[in-house]
This record gives sequence, C-alpha cells and structure tokens, in this order.
Amino acid sequence: MKVKILMVPQPITISKTASISAAIDLMKINSIRHLPVVDAERRLEGLLTLADLKQGLIPSMLGDLTLCDLIIENPVTVDPDSDVEIAARLIYQHKISGIPVVKEGTLVGIITETDILRAFIDMMGILTSSSRIDVKIEDKPGEFKRALQTINDTGGDIVNVGMAAQHSADRLYFFRLSPCQTGPIRRALEQAGFTVLDAMD
Repeated sequence: MKVKILMVPQPITISKTASISAAIDLMKINSIRHLPVVDAERRLEGLLTLADLKQGLIPSMLGDLTLCDLIIENPVTVDPDSDVEIAARLIYQHKISGIPVVKEGTLVGIITETDILRAFIDMMGILTSSSRIDVKIEDKPGEFKRALQTINDTGGDIVNVGMAAQHSADRLYFFRLSPCQTGPIRRALEQAGFTVLDAMD
C-alpha cells in the first residue's frame, strides 16, 4: 500500500509570518496536531506540532519567541509513492507522530501514526466480527503450509495472517478467522504437533 492512499491530501498549512496564537487556534479549530509550514508555492519550509506550540505560548507573550523559533526545520518527510511500511518505520525510528508527504519539494499531504494504525486495524480485521488463533510454528520448510492445511481441514476460514517479529527457531503466527468455534481447530493443531498459545471465538 502506498502512502498516497492513506495520507491526508492538501493538509491545512501555515506561513512563517503567522503568530503562535494563530497557529494554536488553527490546530484547535481543525482538531489537528501537525501544521506544515509552507511558502506561497506550497513548498515545505518546516513543521509545527501542537506540543511545541503550547510550550512556546507563554514565552511568546513575553516577547521572547516567534513562530519561527518553534518550527522544526528540515523535518522527516516521505514521498507519496513510498510504501506505507517506510512511513511507519520513519515514525517509529524517529519517535514522531506525523510526517509531511512531499513530492519534489512541494507539500502534497501528511500521514500520521493514526492513519497507519487505522490501516493496520483494517488489514487485521480487528473491528469486524472474527475469531483468532495464535500458533507457534517451527521455522522449517513446509510447517507453515501444514498449519494452514490443518486449519482449513478443520473448517477454519482464514481472513488474514500476522506474524510476530522475533528471532528464534519458532515463529508466532496470528490467524484471524471468520467467526467460528476455535476449540476443534485448536485440538487439531495440537494433535498435529503445533503449540497453540491462545484462541478467541
């Protein structure tokens, strides 16, 4: 999935000449936490966050700070044609909550951790009625296929599969299924030699 599918296109922006209070008002009115700073041609000049603006509000009233003092210059950005995984990795690695989406220097959107979480929830089917079974599978050729076959043969309709990131001889897989009784599937997997860690009807 590409960033351009999940991003908020043409996000609300602000210029460097605005005041701190104006930026805070803009964020509150529109319920946003990130405010890209652009020039007249919508070329990205920086990024403002609500947390930074709030910290600078009182000093600015005393005349010590301007909006330019709070701008994050050269923020982390991502291309609209990049994979969502790249945006997720950047957000995680840099411990940030949003990234401007830039094409050849021009702001075209913004993507936040909320957008990525929404995509994850959609892909995993978490908000839809479903069952789940968590299985430990040896990292050997054919074992994953054998687990799939066991689930299918016992009547499990697999919606999607996730895998925990871990480095060991075993891998933990999360099988999300169409709503069903997981008891028979669990027993069949255990009889086939798999370790079932959890199951949810």
